[in-house]
Amino acid sequence: MKRKFFETSIIGQLWWFFKLEKRRYLIGIFSLSLVSVINLIPPMVMGRIVDQIASRNLSQPALLWQLLYLLLAAFAMYGLRYVWRMYILGTSYRLGQIMRQRLFEQFTKMAPSFYQKYRTGDLMAHATNDINALTRLAGGGVMSAVDASVTALVTLFTMFFNISWQMTLIAILPLPFMAFATNRLSKKMHDSFKSANAAFSELNNSVQESVSGVKVTKSFGYQAAEFESFQKINQDTFEKNMTAMKYDVLFDPLVLLFVGATYVLTLLVGSFMVAQQKVSIGDMVTFITYLDMLVWPLMAIGFLFNMTQRGKVSYERIQKLLAQESDVQESEKPQAQIKNGRLEYAIAQFAYEEQKTLSDIYFTLEKGQTLGLVGQTGSGKSSLIKALLREFDITDGEIKLAGHNIKDYRLTDLRSLIGYVPQDQFLFAMSIVDNIRFANPDLSLAQVEAITKLTHVHEDIQAMPEGFDTLLGEKGVSLSGGQRQRVAMSRAMILDPDILILDDSLSAVDAKTEHAIIDNLKQSRTGKTTIISAHRLSAVVHADLILVMQDGQIIERGRHEDLLAQGGWYAETYASQQLDLEGGSDDF
Repeated sequence: MKRKFFETSIIGQLWWFFKLEKRRYLIGIFSLSLVSVINLIPPMVMGRIVDQIASRNLSQPALLWQLLYLLLAAFAMYGLRYVWRMYILGTSYRLGQIMRQRLFEQFTKMAPSFYQKYRTGDLMAHATNDINALTRLAGGGVMSAVDASVTALVTLFTMFFNISWQMTLIAILPLPFMAFATNRLSKKMHDSFKSANAAFSELNNSVQESVSGVKVTKSFGYQAAEFESFQKINQDTFEKNMTAMKYDVLFDPLVLLFVGATYVLTLLVGSFMVAQQKVSIGDMVTFITYLDMLVWPLMAIGFLFNMTQRGKVSYERIQKLLAQESDVQESEKPQAQIKNGRLEYAIAQFAYEEQKTLSDIYFTLEKGQTLGLVGQTGSGKSSLIKALLREFDITDGEIKLAGHNIKDYRLTDLRSLIGYVPQDQFLFAMSIVDNIRFANPDLSLAQVEAITKLTHVHEDIQAMPEGFDTLLGEKGVSLSGGQRQRVAMSRAMILDPDILILDDSLSAVDAKTEHAIIDNLKQSRTGKTTIISAHRLSAVVHADLILVMQDGQIIERGRHEDLLAQGGWYAETYASQQLDLEGGSDDF
């Protein structure tokens, strides 16, 4: 029973860390314990001086010796307090480092479905607020527990054996009642802290989404409604934090109530014992000073309960995240190496979140060929690409690369073979040159310039005041849509991947630029596989195989000329787009 309680307590759950850093914690605890012992010297010295004054026996040498004891005690406590702060509070930051590392590693392993369940603001709250609560528990919490227990025990022991055991027993009578009251209060605190942390995550989500979508909010004139929505979330967070604070601040008055009762009992009994000459006035002064020293351990109980409950709630939230398993799992016996080769799709059916996404997908693409994917929005083009990237796994069917199921390869090996430019390009808040050589910072500026010429963004960059050193805003906000697409394409192409995937990555560029980029791709990617998903059919007319997608199925397939001859959706759409282009030319 005791073992089960220990394992479920927050100390038991964090025992792995305390064992990991046991040497540093032992040094810190030993130093802290010595401080508690040495802290007993000043009251004893004061009591002796008072008794010597009362008996008129205080001499100058005796006073100097007592002052020397005080000075030595002060220096000893100064040095020891530095040690325990470094070895307890300093070590606690190591826990924050480890937990952040574990969370970040978990985030990098999880499939996209994980990020649909947990929003960015919520994840940020776990990585900041919750980890800070754990750090405080491993530092200030341990300090409070050790200091309070050692100080209380040493002080009570000294009071009991050195002054008066009767006064000591009377003085501690209120403490069992205090323990009962604080235990009841701690249960309320746990629930309130849990609600407050959840509200903080929701507030983080709201702020993150509002800041990210501020342009959309302004363009629709939605500022007032957005502000009202934020006010509601902010108010809810405030109210839940105030509820938690209500229980938190009750600790100090509750403890002081029982401390006051202790003083009253001590003064009543102590005055009687002094009158009966059972204790001296100096002993009475020392005893009351020791009672003052007991106030901190009693107050520390409140701090400890606070940090323990916050830490427990935060650790539970973090462990819940770490316990999540990715939908995409590594093979137990992966292939030792990977190489580009024939790509074979054989997907009987795939449903994402019980919604049918792909069915009857069968085709083969030889190494070095180009595949074109076209179709209406939501037809399944991106799903077909994401299946190759293993953003999700096919259960009814398989995808083979060079004769092996892609599940047999390590995820890192598979994705290192592929250069991917998604529909929603993400650029980092760093310089253009650093964005382009993100995967390999050792690439030279000459290589960066060469690839930007292939993607027709070189002139745009050169026209900027800082050129390639131009710093981009968050998500590349300072660039136009077409520039973002071409910079993202440069980032993927500079590695010269064996398989290049462009998922509607030319939608924001004009037809002339698109044509020039496609021509460069044909020349530079000889012998390498390319997959192009597009709404503008002119981007895939050169492809060796074009698939027309509709409702997750292939409704037409073949080369450009074959599909035109079939007179189906492809032929009609191509003719319509050509008319639009000709109409646009006439306008000029």
